[in-house]
Amino acid sequence: MSSVPPAVLAVIPARGGSKGVPGKNLAPVGGVPLVARAVRACRGARLVTDVVVSTDDPAIAAAARGAGAEVVQRPSAIAGDAATSEAAVLHAMDAYEAMRGVVVGTVLLVQCTSPFLTAEDVGGVAAAVVEGGADTALTVAPFHGFVWRDGSGASGGVPQPRPSTVSRGSAPDPAPQTPEGLNLPPVCGQAFRRAERVGTNPPTGVNHDPAHRPRRQDRPQDLLETGAAYAMEATGFRENRHRFFGRTDLVRTDPSRVLEVDDPHDLARARALAPLLDAEATTLPARHDVDAVVLDFDGTQTDDRVLVDADGRELVAVHRGDGLGVAALRRAGLAVLILSTETNPVVAARGRKLGVPVIHGSRRKDVSLKQWCEEHGVDPQRVLYAGNDVNDLPCLGLVGWPVAVADAHGVVRAAARAVTAAPGGRGAVREIATWLLGEDLGGTTV
Repeated sequence: MSSVPPAVLAVIPARGGSKGVPGKNLAPVGGVPLVARAVRACRGARLVTDVVVSTDDPAIAAAARGAGAEVVQRPSAIAGDAATSEAAVLHAMDAYEAMRGVVVGTVLLVQCTSPFLTAEDVGGVAAAVVEGGADTALTVAPFHGFVWRDGSGASGGVPQPRPSTVSRGSAPDPAPQTPEGLNLPPVCGQAFRRAERVGTNPPTGVNHDPAHRPRRQDRPQDLLETGAAYAMEATGFRENRHRFFGRTDLVRTDPSRVLEVDDPHDLARARALAPLLDAEATTLPARHDVDAVVLDFDGTQTDDRVLVDADGRELVAVHRGDGLGVAALRRAGLAVLILSTETNPVVAARGRKLGVPVIHGSRRKDVSLKQWCEEHGVDPQRVLYAGNDVNDLPCLGLVGWPVAVADAHGVVRAAARAVTAAPGGRGAVREIATWLLGEDLGGTTV
């Protein structure tokens, strides 16, 4: 092993065999696969030196590498439904030390099922261990709800009623008793006896006394484990083989961002929330993030209206500012492509005017885009694609910077990583150029 400082390694377990949501770890939220969102949060976190995704799935591995993570192949023995996250982290930690010749001093477990995890959250648990002296740390969020446990069934942790033993010919117990160890106030005891008479157990308050309802400000603060990020001192983690040991610190996070994707409804909620929550922390692309800009035509470079004359000829309106933006992008060395589903001489004419290649009449725009990237040696993760309608969704899912114009359909905005303030055909392309080159479009004369 070398003498470099111990690594702070973030491990993201992401197996391919999700049952609740097939392909879950590759599901896009805000235009970015869940595994890539987790990688980006870790890469942006203070103190984290290395990021590894542990997976058994080639597609997840490719997405992880595209987002900037190293990949450790997870053995099938710890990739099944019964496998623990701890097993994946231990294996990844050992594999990474052997692969890179480094010593891991602190290891993080980061779950990609928490789409709104931030770099600050990840950095917080890392700092608690690295700088704060904790053995372990986890993200939590303030919680003010009253928690109940349903008493039906034989499980759930609620003490069960004691069965009465009645000898033949003897009288039954006159009054069934509250179960031992369950100190209920009188009203709850009565409810329990009523429930016992109908063959069920009473519901019970878990974090409160049902007979006493204090105001929220008078109650002790409960904290909910978010399930998003954990940090462990590496030696202790190897010895205990569990994420909690020794002194555990709690790192508070924003409760509005707490969501775990475990079923299709969770995924739908995450996609609906992404335009709101991602907007709070959206980092617009810069020149160093992008090698190529690919533009849809109708609805992106136009306002999506078509004027048809008496001879059936189609006319559209474009924005001169967009032409200025395209010229600046080309002068800055960026590859620019127009990609359209429609076969239309107007599209070809616009491409000639701008000096930009055009692919039109493409029934599968994503296939055309992928082929163009391969032919030009461009990594799709370094492509910015701008579109407005559902036929752009496959391309948005292929690239690293999916962008929607302001008046794009809702499902397209939800799939985008960034949304322009300008509508299509009204300066959206020029706005994208200012993201990449600055307000002065790189200071070039065009």
